[in-house]
Amino acid sequence: MAASQRGRFITFEGGEGSGKTTQIMRLKEWLETRGIAAVLTREPGGSSLAEDIRSLLLKPGITMDGVTQLFLFSAARRDHVETVIKPALKAGQWVLCDRFADSTRAYQGAAGMVDQQVIELCETHATNSLKPDMTFLLDVPAEVGLERANRRRGKTDKADAFESKELAFHNAVRSGFLTIANTDPKRVRQIDAARSAEVVSADITAHVEALLDEADA
Repeated sequence: MAASQRGRFITFEGGEGSGKTTQIMRLKEWLETRGIAAVLTREPGGSSLAEDIRSLLLKPGITMDGVTQLFLFSAARRDHVETVIKPALKAGQWVLCDRFADSTRAYQGAAGMVDQQVIELCETHATNSLKPDMTFLLDVPAEVGLERANRRRGKTDKADAFESKELAFHNAVRSGFLTIANTDPKRVRQIDAARSAEVVSADITAHVEALLDEADA
């Protein structure tokens, strides 16, 4: 499929409270004002089966090791890719996804200590080698992100299975994401998400302009 005919796949990554949900909504609105159909989705989730798996993975108080998490995330991702992401891209739509395979590398790999070769094998089969055209890493210090997540959640809702982990875990997640960004700078755009939502959004849309230029070429 020619570059001008296929959709673009953009993922948003980052730790808890990094502002992914806000920024992915802003980008969707920005694209649509330019006449570009954009599908907004998330992981774990995005398809009916994957949403069922999400409810198990994020269940407050649940305990499972990193390998078990990896297998569940991979099953959810496989269904999500095959039933939602690939059909949308084939139809020429842009897909904006809140988390994708990089989150598995950071959470189950860097923080969960699952062997990277095992993660890579699962990723290859789950995604059928699908890679994002561009990834935005929204980076904030772990303690800042957790405080944001706490404020967003409020006093009545329980922290999910990942939000409730200790600060050392979240620091390891952040380190994992930064390693990914440094290893693959052509794909991953590291964004300082400690700034205002408006400034962060302006940075993101400036990068996406380049993809628009490529699509029009």
